[in-house]
Amino acid sequence: MSIIIEGYEIGEKARTYFIADIAANHDGDIWRAKELINLAYYAGADAVKFQHFRAKDFVSDKGFKDLKNHTSHQSSWDKSIFDVYKDASIPLSWTIELKNYCVQRGITFFSSPYGLEMVEHLDDYVPAWKVGSGDLNYHNQLIAVAKTGKPVLLATGASKIEEVIDAVEILKTYTNKIVLMQCNTNYTAEDENYRHINLNVLKTYKTLFPGVILGLSDHTFGHETVLGAIALGACVVEKHFTDDNSRPGPDHKFSMNPDTWAKMIRAARKLEEALGSPIKSVCPNEKETVVLQRRSLWAKQNIAADTLLDPTMFEPKRPCPSSAVDINKNIAGIRIKKDILKGENLSGEYI
Repeated sequence: MSIIIEGYEIGEKARTYFIADIAANHDGDIWRAKELINLAYYAGADAVKFQHFRAKDFVSDKGFKDLKNHTSHQSSWDKSIFDVYKDASIPLSWTIELKNYCVQRGITFFSSPYGLEMVEHLDDYVPAWKVGSGDLNYHNQLIAVAKTGKPVLLATGASKIEEVIDAVEILKTYTNKIVLMQCNTNYTAEDENYRHINLNVLKTYKTLFPGVILGLSDHTFGHETVLGAIALGACVVEKHFTDDNSRPGPDHKFSMNPDTWAKMIRAARKLEEALGSPIKSVCPNEKETVVLQRRSLWAKQNIAADTLLDPTMFEPKRPCPSSAVDINKNIAGIRIKKDILKGENLSGEYI
């Protein structure tokens, strides 16, 4: 199974597809957004992703204020949660400008729609949809993106398997172009989060959803999780991207930067080469090793022609010339055709 997004093949036989999630890291400045697109391109990203929402349609100011101590990483924000989302929102007038800049740069433009009106707004600009974990159970939005016929990348953080099954079934009603992404939705950037990444969920997804492409949406700093996910079959990786982890803002702390992103890409490409084929065989670079490290039979004494061979006349030693008789062959009682000198290898020409 594979899908195509703007000329990129995505699937088990293709290289891993990397999405740099700029999200709120534009800090309300379109020129910063463009510079991050530029940096992501040079760091090796295949796509960049933003988030489209209106805070007033997406966030309840009163609702969050009433939560008090239930705000996780958001408790450290200097502004109210509503105001942070308001500052992070992208003016709709940016959309075509960001899209055109990505086209000029040669990198794919994505954005996650948060609301049905945003699906309608973005439909002319994105080649596929990324649905964030928080909207996994927002079935009306799943239906809206799936009905467009474009590929849907669905993150599955903070969800039960029953919810994931429901979401996939809804998507499958309208499209078979699905990327299912394991995700742990915690943005604290704490090392303790590694205990909750649960990359082995990818094995579960592969079993439950044959034909669905696997992916990882990750919020840890570094690329250990990425390499593990690729080894388990992930074909798409999404991680947040910034130019400076020390900048204030909700996403900068745990984001990858140009240097760490480039290192991640290099490591991933090496891993892809190392994963190779599932067929066990002697590889081209091992052919000489077969000769050098395997044993064959070497005569311990002079043996005259017409002698009936006995295994005790030989000792198993390296190397193993290509003409050597199989070391496991039962040679007892075989009559040799010509003399073998002490120290010579028992090859096919003798028997």
